[in-house]
Amino acid sequence: MFRHSQLESVKAWIAHPAHAAMSLHVRIQRGIRQMIVNGALGPGKPLPASRALATSLGVSRDTIEAAYAKLHAEGFIDRRVGSGSFVAQMTEFAPGHRRSRRDALLRRQAPKLSQRGNAMFSSGGVREALSPRPFSPGVPETRTFPLQLWEKLERQVRREVGTQVLTHGDPQGTEALRRAIADYVNLERGAHATADRVLILTSSQQAMMLCANMLLDPGDRIFIEDPAYHGARKTFDAAGLECIPIRVDRQGIVVEQILAEPRNTKAVSLTPSHQFPTGATLVLERRLALIEWAARHKAWIIEDDYDSEFHYVGKPTACIQGLDPHDRTIYIGTFTKSLFPGLRIGYAVLPPQLVESMTVARTLIDGHSAPMAQLTLARFMEGGHFGAYVRTMRGIYAQRLDALADLVQKHLSDFIEPRIPVGGLQMPCRLICDLSERVVVDAGRRVGIELLGLSALHATGDAEAGFLMGFAAYTPTEIQIAVMKLANAFRTVTNP
Repeated sequence: MFRHSQLESVKAWIAHPAHAAMSLHVRIQRGIRQMIVNGALGPGKPLPASRALATSLGVSRDTIEAAYAKLHAEGFIDRRVGSGSFVAQMTEFAPGHRRSRRDALLRRQAPKLSQRGNAMFSSGGVREALSPRPFSPGVPETRTFPLQLWEKLERQVRREVGTQVLTHGDPQGTEALRRAIADYVNLERGAHATADRVLILTSSQQAMMLCANMLLDPGDRIFIEDPAYHGARKTFDAAGLECIPIRVDRQGIVVEQILAEPRNTKAVSLTPSHQFPTGATLVLERRLALIEWAARHKAWIIEDDYDSEFHYVGKPTACIQGLDPHDRTIYIGTFTKSLFPGLRIGYAVLPPQLVESMTVARTLIDGHSAPMAQLTLARFMEGGHFGAYVRTMRGIYAQRLDALADLVQKHLSDFIEPRIPVGGLQMPCRLICDLSERVVVDAGRRVGIELLGLSALHATGDAEAGFLMGFAAYTPTEIQIAVMKLANAFRTVTNP
């Protein structure tokens, strides 16, 4: 029997004014033929019995028989005595042949998008590797994650909450997770958060998209770090904002340039705890100066604290949000780096005046995050497992960073100078040889090594050549093998 949608397609063909001059059986025949040509009815698919289709369409059985006879004569269907009618096996109209050729032609056509749609498409998006290769940056270790413990907590949630986890969730996020996040960022990051100020999202990228579209209008100006996280800059560009690059030095974003800017600027976006990609930490004096600037100009501070859990030297500086008495800071965090990317849970700690509007806006994007994952994560945090896991991984990552730094000094010192970070999941390296950044990145890719060049992360023309080397997801042995491959690849392009 036809599916409901297929039956409606035939009815629409019959009723279309352009087909009124055709006899009824011809309209039915051509409607079915069109579904076969379009691939909606694939080869070998059974057609409804003539009596059943006649009843569904409100016509006589003779009309259906006449339509089927014409389809059979044209070679579109096969009729088998005692079995019924079936779509013929025709290569010309099989899915993957005619339809694939048509789709290929359509894909090559430039789509007619909106201005914002064109901006989003031309940005190239933010794409993460499905199977990351050394030294993809920002990738955590997932092979040692305590899956059995996670599954145990998930079973507890299902047993206690039941089918409620299968329904729609609170757009702001489950209260248990919001409370756990507030407790965590207050204790570990010096934030000033309560459960009712936390908004659960799928990622920090989603949080930045909300900020760009809810807090600023197209044409508004926003300060960004230079160099900057490419995902943030692409998001702001796509929203039609004017991004004003501000230089970063060893003490973080140079706030003096912001304070000296005479034109009105609505926001600043930065990664103060561990600047991406340089690894610099924004010093306290500059944090306080930014807070006063935002209060004075009624501007917003968008604080992306993407991997602050992993700090290897000394104690991390308190987040800007916890220092801001004026409630002008949006604090963004994610579990992508601290746990695993597939979890798809991030969050924002919002000023009280933004909670309702941001939550409503979030419903236009994806409604809510999955309740099951939220409740399981809440239990993982409440039971102390999150803190214990982060402490364990912090030690492992510190060892891997040391291993990478030693191997780079030993085998790549003729080519690059490592800048060992105090935290994070990647190490920036500066090129000190005559090879161009493009050449070394391509050389690495040819031997299965992924390097993120630094030049593309700069907005200005005086970018320092180099690349990032992610180390967190790779064992010391894997790091050694990859470094040796990279050294051979660099020597090959130096002495072809």
